[in-house]
Amino acid sequence: MHFSDALLLQSGKSIRDYTLAFETYGTLNADKSNVILVCHALNASHHVAGVYEGQAKSEGWWDNMIGPGKSVDTNKFFVIGVNNLGSCFGSTGPMHANPDTGEIYGSSFPVLTVEDWVNVQALLLDRLGVQQMAAVLGGSLGGMQALSWTLQYPERMRHAVVVASAPNLNAENIAFNEVARRAIVTDPDFHGGDFYAHNVVPERGLRIARMIGHITYLSDDVMNQKFGRELRDGPNIKFTTQDVEFQIESYLRYQGDKFSRYFDANTYLLITRALDYFDPAKKYGGKLSDALARSMAKFFLVSFTTDWRFAPNRSREMVQALLQNGRAVSYAEIDAPHGHDAFLLDDPRYLGAMRAYFEGIAKELTA
Repeated sequence: MHFSDALLLQSGKSIRDYTLAFETYGTLNADKSNVILVCHALNASHHVAGVYEGQAKSEGWWDNMIGPGKSVDTNKFFVIGVNNLGSCFGSTGPMHANPDTGEIYGSSFPVLTVEDWVNVQALLLDRLGVQQMAAVLGGSLGGMQALSWTLQYPERMRHAVVVASAPNLNAENIAFNEVARRAIVTDPDFHGGDFYAHNVVPERGLRIARMIGHITYLSDDVMNQKFGRELRDGPNIKFTTQDVEFQIESYLRYQGDKFSRYFDANTYLLITRALDYFDPAKKYGGKLSDALARSMAKFFLVSFTTDWRFAPNRSREMVQALLQNGRAVSYAEIDAPHGHDAFLLDDPRYLGAMRAYFEGIAKELTA
């Protein structure tokens, strides 16, 4: 979907002539009341479910959750996945041309916030003729977007489903993001963000950023279970300080190499900074209950016991603030070993809780 009009951003800057990539699944009902908007996390996209015909390894990133007969049943719901502005999977981002100059945006692409993304998503829904959604659903950064929807457009959704998320980042999370960003911007191939003009990619920085991120997505238990202290090349150590020695090193390097080949460095900087900035309670003196007083939706929050990046206490913080406002809220804390990545995986208790909640939403549609 193309938008020609200028969009005013939280930073005071604006962007015009931009495009949003999106996918839809299922069938829109007559009164357009069965819409589920899915907001994505850092390195995901609008391709949330299904497999592209004829393309290997093109499975949607939440395909275990969304589809016919699944927890979010596309036989009942019309699901919309949208790629955020500034991302690198189809929507306008730093690698595209600035319509005002004809040059690649690069480092001049404006800084975006969660609130900006929600505003753009609202414009997309306006184009699709959707005034009120059944639910907004997101995990991690996507959960922040779902929460922000309830504050920016409280009347436009009936439910908010916030998974493995938080009302803001703590200092440790901001610190991890900053280390990852420094890995990218200090790569000699970064060229101040204008590496496109030099026909290079800051692959080294992207590799390190991904390795740092991946460590935070996994729990200690999972890392020990999958890799332990196993050596990559047999039982004998090589006495090397630079070559790969342990299986975990090999795995992280593989993840870093793969990521550096498909993700845009400026997009990584933009999205992690949007994570840092999100803090709806800031203008209420840090009182989350005051910030959430605007919300009108019913809430379902899910956390995972071994997720130390978005720990359960952050979800319980939101639950408490919602209850203080008399909001209807359900909460599931899943005892899963997988760390933050659990929100993408096939834990039967998690998928069952999601199925039960969305079945309740489906019943509302036929009541």
